[in-house]
Amino acid sequence: MSSDKQTKKTGNIRAKSQVKILAAARTEFVLQGYRGATVQSIADRAELPKANILYYFKNKENIYHAVLEHTLEMWDEGIGDIEIDEGPKVAIEKFIEAKVRMSFNHPEASKIYAMEIIQGAQHLKDYARTYQRQWVREKAKLFQQWIDNGEMADVDPVHLIFLIWSATQHYADFDTQILTIMNRADFEEEDVEKVINFLCDIVLRGCGLT
Repeated sequence: MSSDKQTKKTGNIRAKSQVKILAAARTEFVLQGYRGATVQSIADRAELPKANILYYFKNKENIYHAVLEHTLEMWDEGIGDIEIDEGPKVAIEKFIEAKVRMSFNHPEASKIYAMEIIQGAQHLKDYARTYQRQWVREKAKLFQQWIDNGEMADVDPVHLIFLIWSATQHYADFDTQILTIMNRADFEEEDVEKVINFLCDIVLRGCGLT
């Protein structure tokens, strides 16, 4: 086998192993919390030797950081492209749909993020103070421009973002409660669409949009 093919094969094995490890780690961190989860428990869930886990990530803290970073990257990809020329209605609809789908498709990621914030954001303080704060300020400015132009009601842009975050992430962070109340075993695609339409309708009307 040529060196290029061997390198590609090694890269593919590494990527697949890391995906498997991070998936197992998300579950362990949700079930056990950061303190309760161990490298061994993550290895057992991933069905890989503990040595493999340590080879890729060195320690539990690095695994946890990787899980958080992957979560933030997913959210950024989904909600980072709100543009001024789209107008408030399209922007809000895109924002809500992206966050709802992430909550339904990746509930464990949302739960870990919520747990991290509740516990004081020890591993996310720099992120919250720099990137996240800047992101909220930038998006709030867009909403304020639309407000100043008379394109939407005069609402507080920052609290509007908080409202969308909390309403959409509720379906991930409290999925067990929701399914119990609804007497359901799991969510269906029609549930996702229903939540998207409901939240869009409520938020848009609250912003003076139809």
